[in-house]
Amino acid sequence: MSAVVLSARGLTKSYGALRVTDNLEFDVVEGEVLGILGPNGAGKTTLFNLISGDVRMDSGRLEYYGDSLEKEAPFRRARRGIGRTYQIPRPYSAMSTFENLLVAAMFSAGRKEHEAYGHCAAILDDCGLSERANVLAGSLTLLDRKRLELARALAGQPKLLLLDEIAGGLTEAESATLVQLVRRIRDRGITIVWIEHVIHAIMAVADRMLVLNFGQKIAEGSPSAVMADKEVRRVYMGIEA
Repeated sequence: MSAVVLSARGLTKSYGALRVTDNLEFDVVEGEVLGILGPNGAGKTTLFNLISGDVRMDSGRLEYYGDSLEKEAPFRRARRGIGRTYQIPRPYSAMSTFENLLVAAMFSAGRKEHEAYGHCAAILDDCGLSERANVLAGSLTLLDRKRLELARALAGQPKLLLLDEIAGGLTEAESATLVQLVRRIRDRGITIVWIEHVIHAIMAVADRMLVLNFGQKIAEGSPSAVMADKEVRRVYMGIEA
């Protein structure tokens, strides 16, 4: 039986009167891809912020390989193998693409600079960025910024990878390129939780889906079962049952 990588129980976060995550409960098992869907404002990115430690939960329990994350600082979570991308890419614009990866490898994975060179070069090649290695990150196209965002997360050697709308804003062909990359990452045994609005992209990779609305879980299961769910079709796709 696969190990449980991430476990959430009663996960709750509010901003004033607005409850953004509401008593969420779910598990993510080793090696799977869990896709997360939901309309804007459903609490998806807040969930990632809680997992990465960018935001503190109000109540509930969040465990990583059975250990509580409640008191773990964000950098310690990264060192333990929790990597993430952001919906809007955040490269160090004045640094080269390669330098961006070096920073991630040194501070997220704890590598010494000279030890990280080969590791970062291999990731650049894998992500299709070798020819952009010495280009300033601020001058990259959107597709290459998305690739760099993913590459930086990989430079930290994650066991659990959180992808926040990595295909958002891309053409269909560009999305297909990223889907192939995500598949290769999954095939290496990295556990993935993927928030996405591009349904055909996430459906091509996800083993299981979780759908949120107003911070609450409204459906969970296989991709086909979730997309056939009447409440999901009403809330997410605007199709009345």
